[in-house]
Amino acid sequence: MTVALALEGCASSVMDYSRMPPEQGRAVVQQGDGRTLNCVPFAREHSDVKIFGDAVTWWDQAKGRYARTEEPSLGSIMVLHDYAGPKHGHLAVVRSMVNSREIRVDHANWLNDGAVYLNDPVVDVSQGNDWSQVRVWNIPNNAWGSRVYPVQGFIGPGRDVSGGALAQGGAMGPVALAGE
Repeated sequence: MTVALALEGCASSVMDYSRMPPEQGRAVVQQGDGRTLNCVPFAREHSDVKIFGDAVTWWDQAKGRYARTEEPSLGSIMVLHDYAGPKHGHLAVVRSMVNSREIRVDHANWLNDGAVYLNDPVVDVSQGNDWSQVRVWNIPNNAWGSRVYPVQGFIGPGRDVSGGALAQGGAMGPVALAGE
């Protein structure tokens, strides 16, 4: 009971990332061999979701194969649509849950620079608290990004057992607080 209360206090407060030292996990890791790494192969290699093709196609490809939800869970893939226009998407792997409105993700080529971003904060800014819109921390600038991104949903982990229907609610699963 004491542990649950202690964790509840940690999970309910919004972290001030501008005051968080970089050794706490936010990092940019450049690809060592000079190749540009895109979000698609990164997401596939760092999750249990094995889909191929452009990021903008992943949501539809996942139907009937992988669980698709409106809320993040550990190891799921956050799918952004209309990322850089209607024909572009972006994928990020959910690394940890900070609280019901914040997650940390790992992703590649977020700023079209070929870099890998680890433990990058993402906050739900949707009016309905439904993860339909997010803001992403800009690690190089050490500030929240100015753009709000529409979220198509979260893919996986796990197989689709609903026959292709979108699962709702309860997707938060076991919570690993940032830093654990």
